[in-house]
Amino acid sequence: MDLPLGYDPHKKVSSKGEKLDLIYLLLRGLKGFLHSQFKLKDLGALKYFLGLETARSARGLFLSQHNYTLQLLDDSGFLACKPTSSPMDPKVKLTSLEGDLLHDASSYRRLVGRLLYLTVSRLDITFAVHKLSQFVSSPRQPHLDAAHHLLRYLKASPGQGLFYSAASDFQLRAFANADWGSYLDTRKSVTSFYIFIGDSMISWKAKKQTTISRSSAEAEYRALASTTSELIWPYQFLNDFQIHQSGPAALFCDNQAAIHIATNPIFHERTKHIEIDCHFVRDKVTDGSIKLLPVRTHHQLVDLFTKALLAKSLLPLLSKMVILDIHRPS
Repeated sequence: MDLPLGYDPHKKVSSKGEKLDLIYLLLRGLKGFLHSQFKLKDLGALKYFLGLETARSARGLFLSQHNYTLQLLDDSGFLACKPTSSPMDPKVKLTSLEGDLLHDASSYRRLVGRLLYLTVSRLDITFAVHKLSQFVSSPRQPHLDAAHHLLRYLKASPGQGLFYSAASDFQLRAFANADWGSYLDTRKSVTSFYIFIGDSMISWKAKKQTTISRSSAEAEYRALASTTSELIWPYQFLNDFQIHQSGPAALFCDNQAAIHIATNPIFHERTKHIEIDCHFVRDKVTDGSIKLLPVRTHHQLVDLFTKALLAKSLLPLLSKMVILDIHRPS
């Protein structure tokens, strides 16, 4: 690829303005090269793509699905509904056998499918949608009622989304958690985690574990192993771009037993069946890639993925995760 006109590779860049000019020249050169190889059209700064809306400022980038949410509410007949403050009622325990079967299961499946796409920018509804998606094969009336409750929550803040700060550092942080035996039908646990670069969230997941854990420590440790595996990728990615970490990536866990298993070189009878996961996490702790740190349960951000929360618990977590609603009147 030819260097862009005006670019001097031997010139030292010092000021912020010169760095921005350099980035502009390199991007222009890259677009010119791609245009010479493929048929391209530069549409300018990204504002709207496949239901995702972006808003830029000097402070950073805001990503939301405001119009998509309003369209979903309109199509479902909930645009004028009374809003609620939580995605799911903590008192409701959904199972696959209780309640009457729906006569038209296709409408429920269509609604859940649209809600799944909304989780691209709405992490606060991930637990509720994850729970509702477990019953798409045979949905019942309580499942539909829970989905309608979720739509009422979306009505309260349709423009909520993720904010990526321009002033964020590049230090990696992660929060891992598990909800032991939370699935009443199978008694399998849920693995969940968040990964941050500075204050910006870059990766998250909530997934049912494939095997049944015999203790909460085992469920938490499997969550640690999954988070460690996911954390290594951005750690190596940043190193490839010569952005080296000032120290090991911080991995927060609220289960002391799981942390002790990761730091204890002796395998006991009750932990030998998770020996592979133990070796994997311990190797990353030993080579300095990650550092396990305890966190109090009420500061555990991943609780958002493992249980239904009331507004008084939900809102503080959202603020710590820099999830905003720029469309809400101040």
